[in-house]
Amino acid sequence: MSTSGSEKRMGLPSLTLFSVCAVLVVDGLTASASIGPSSITWWLITLILFVIPYGLISSELGTTYPDEGGIYDWVKRAFGYKWAVRTTWYYWINVALWMPAVYIMFAGMFAELFFPGMNLWLQIVICLALTWLTVWICNVSVDTGVWVVNLGALFKVLVILVLGIGGVWFAARNGIANEFSWKTMAPSVDSGLGFLPVIVFNLLGFELIATMGKEIRDPRKDVPKSILIAAALVTGLYVFGTIGILMALPVAEIGLVAGIVQTLKLLFGQGSFGQFMVYAIGILTLCTFLANMVTWTMGATRAAMEAAQAGELPAPVAKEHPVHRTPIGANVITGLVSSAVILIYGLFAGESDELFWSIFAFSSCIFLLPYIFMFPAHLKLRASQPDVERPYRVPGSFGVQVVIVAVCLFFIAQAVVLFVFPDLPIGSIDWSYSAPVSIGVIITIGIGEWILNGAIKRQKIEKGAEVKN
Repeated sequence: MSTSGSEKRMGLPSLTLFSVCAVLVVDGLTASASIGPSSITWWLITLILFVIPYGLISSELGTTYPDEGGIYDWVKRAFGYKWAVRTTWYYWINVALWMPAVYIMFAGMFAELFFPGMNLWLQIVICLALTWLTVWICNVSVDTGVWVVNLGALFKVLVILVLGIGGVWFAARNGIANEFSWKTMAPSVDSGLGFLPVIVFNLLGFELIATMGKEIRDPRKDVPKSILIAAALVTGLYVFGTIGILMALPVAEIGLVAGIVQTLKLLFGQGSFGQFMVYAIGILTLCTFLANMVTWTMGATRAAMEAAQAGELPAPVAKEHPVHRTPIGANVITGLVSSAVILIYGLFAGESDELFWSIFAFSSCIFLLPYIFMFPAHLKLRASQPDVERPYRVPGSFGVQVVIVAVCLFFIAQAVVLFVFPDLPIGSIDWSYSAPVSIGVIITIGIGEWILNGAIKRQKIEKGAEVKN
């Protein structure tokens, strides 16, 4: 059921804020800052060589094929339903696997702010409550979800501006915590590169807006503009926020979970005003975590629902709210998987930074897999459907498109490898970390193949029934 033009909610401002909220993740700033001053250079390299071409490709695909399936629909058109099923499975299930990492960080930051001695299982309860609050928001209506997304985007911008401005102000008064020079900012292959895939991860998601096709007033005009505006805003904010953290905190003291709170406490001090600011900005930061998961759940579960309604994912995923037309089946399953991972985390939790990173890296590897199919889909559709109207086209000949896609695939591939083997740049592998992450990825891929096998069987049954009729 389509939304009529008069009821469509999302114009250029909403689309831009949706993309900003989807891509801009405050929880990844501490990981990128952990690379050190060279992270600034890596941000700029990634912007020029990856983000710009990726945004242009997303704009062409999103305006040429403005269906709610988004990346699923593009891969299906290019390579058939088998690869589309794999793509949708990875794209959807990664949200359920990523959600625990985000809410584990939420609970750890909440405890750091308000209850430093909070029991682990109380933090687990917070994670579970947030998971089901996310599911409820995404089930209620698109209006509610868009409101949360827009507010979350504004909060993210505010938090990062505070970190950036506060870091520069702190350094002016107390000295710069890390050396910023040509030597320290030059890209280098060292242990800090283990966090480099976070930069790529933090800049993915511009294609997500295409899954909201029925809610967009003028997708052909507004989608390209929103993606390019959001790309510029997001990269600039990431660089500014990273500089702020590095101005205030030495690299060795940046914690993955508590790093933002540590920075806020350092910036504003222990006075009454300082404590108020720490709590105020800390609360806004926590709100951005919820908004981020609402954004991704809204987009990924819609793509999964469309695939399930086409018989390419299990039937429960296809369930749609009769009034709000929201993907309640996919949303609830997302909540169940996230809850299971959170409870497993509670049983095996050790040092919070290590556990956060393990879950984050595992879910991120799954998240990156669909892009291995998306970029070649751009080439395939250019070649197989040259006569389809393209309201927006990536500039350059087909040879230029090949080069662009190859570069984008290189960025994705190196991110996957470094998420699994973060110590590879310095020549050693910590199998106590890499083995569980690898096993998790293999199991998730295996489940996807089992789901694909079920889809093939259903398709054969349906074709057999059609032949009999």
